[in-house]
Amino acid sequence: MDEELALESLDELPAEVRLNLPFHSRFMREALQMAEKALTIGETPVGCVIVHEGAVVGSGMNDTNKSLNGTRHAEFLAITGVLCSHSPDILRFADLYVTVEPCIMCASALRQYGIRNVFFGCGNERFGGTGTVLSVHADATLDAPYKSYGGLYRKEAINLLRRFYIQENKKAPRPRPKRERELNLLT
Repeated sequence: MDEELALESLDELPAEVRLNLPFHSRFMREALQMAEKALTIGETPVGCVIVHEGAVVGSGMNDTNKSLNGTRHAEFLAITGVLCSHSPDILRFADLYVTVEPCIMCASALRQYGIRNVFFGCGNERFGGTGTVLSVHADATLDAPYKSYGGLYRKEAINLLRRFYIQENKKAPRPRPKRERELNLLT
C-alpha cells in the first residue's frame, strides 16, 4: 500500500480534506489494514476506524460471512467497540474512516449516533447511503446531518474488493463459479 495518495486523485478531494491530508491518510491506512485483515479471513474487505481527538477509539471489519449475520458491518462493529468503553456522546465529536462508503443501514446508524464526519475510500454503487445511492447523511430529518468525504485511497479500496469478488464465496446464498474471471487491479 502506497504511503502517499496518487497525485491524480488529490484534485478530486475537497479542499478541507486536502488541507489536512497526512492526518486523514493515517487513519484511512488503518482502515485499509482492517479491510486487508478481513480479506485474509474470507470476509468482504471493508474496514473502518473511529477517531476522537486524534486517536482511534474503535475499529471494525466486516463479519457477515463468518457470522452469517448481514448486520455485522465494519461500522457497526466499530461503534460497538466505542460503546464498550465510552458514552455514546463521544461519537458526536468523532470521525469515521471506512474503506467503502457506508451502506444505507450504516449511514442511518451513524446519523442517529451523531457522528461528526465520515471519510471513505470508494463509493458503494449498490447500497451507498452517503451520496452514491441515497444521501441519508444529509437529508432533512430530525437527526443532525454529518459531512461525508469520498475518494481517500479509492483505488486501494476498489482493489481490495476486486481481490475478494474474484474468489468463490461458498457462504453466498447462490455461489457462482468464478474460474473464468480475471483480476483487473487499478493502477
